[in-house]
Amino acid sequence: MTTDRPAPADAAPSCELAPAGDPARGLTAPADGAGPRADCVLCGEPTEYPADHRGSTLCPVCTWQQAQRIACSG
Repeated sequence: MTTDRPAPADAAPSCELAPAGDPARGLTAPADGAGPRADCVLCGEPTEYPADHRGSTLCPVCTWQQAQRIACSG
């Protein structure tokens, strides 16, 4: 059952779009920051992302595996 209620104004978007003109940049971690690293949501290994990065963080191995699953699913 779905509802047609709008999301609250203070709700964060659940997905972020890839940067315009460079979709590969949406799959790579930002180069800035040398603090603690976020853990991969699938395997728990440290990622390239800082700990305060929003969204689902994946390590390079899990990112590659997810890309393979998506590419082969269609």
